[in-house]
Amino acid sequence: FYGYPVNSTDAPNEPGTHIMQLTAEGPRNHRVFITTLRVFCWQYLAYDIDQPLDAADWLTFASQKLRELTAGAVHHDVVGDLTTLLERLTWYPHDVWLYLLASGWQRIGQEEHLMPRAGFVGDELGSAIIGSRLVRDVMNLCFLIERHYAPYSKWFGTAFQQLDCAKVFSPMLWSAQRAPTWKEREDALSEAYKYLAHLHNALAITEKLAETTSNFHNRPFKIIHGDIFAQAIVARITDPEVKRIASRPLIGSIDQYSDSTDIRSDSSWRSILRGLYV
Repeated sequence: FYGYPVNSTDAPNEPGTHIMQLTAEGPRNHRVFITTLRVFCWQYLAYDIDQPLDAADWLTFASQKLRELTAGAVHHDVVGDLTTLLERLTWYPHDVWLYLLASGWQRIGQEEHLMPRAGFVGDELGSAIIGSRLVRDVMNLCFLIERHYAPYSKWFGTAFQQLDCAKVFSPMLWSAQRAPTWKEREDALSEAYKYLAHLHNALAITEKLAETTSNFHNRPFKIIHGDIFAQAIVARITDPEVKRIASRPLIGSIDQYSDSTDIRSDSSWRSILRGLYV
């Protein structure tokens, strides 16, 4: 079709992988499946499109799935149901978004002081691991700030480079990743924290917060105090359901508390995960 093969076949020696292959005769395996929107949505998101979305739904949808559903073009939708669904899933409700932002800042607040402390006692490997976690937390907050669903790990860095803020952040985060010592790592992350605070203030969702780092208590470790940002954001949540969830520890969404590929990719877990928000 337009010069492209439309026959799908199994890739040799790669179970579960399919490739397109030219064939001159016989029926083509297009791997096109006919279904209904309701069935597809249930199979893909474990969501009944006839039911309203609540906060627990949003917090148990993996962002990679929401991105896959909403990022592509719709070429034909006479009935309009698909367009309606995609409009519904375009972005998180405002207070759910605030909760996710708060949870992202909380993650930074919980570990930003651990990176230099690990390095200070001679554990550069442990410090580097924590530093990488913090780099990812900064990147995830950038996706939230610019209102884009983050993809899964293979495309995470590529999609990050498409964000408006990537040009500023990339050198800082790359320096933090490559830093051979905890002090150099701290310097790079401190610059990233400052710019992240600047982007937060630009959202105007809270009072203006400090865009500078300072010591962790009386110890010589520079932090942005992510917990201050988290609590300032939580204070702006008004939706009763989200406010109730935010009154407990800020565990965030499935993407913020789980790295499991199986949990993120299999929506059948949602019925269990919803219990975290009861």
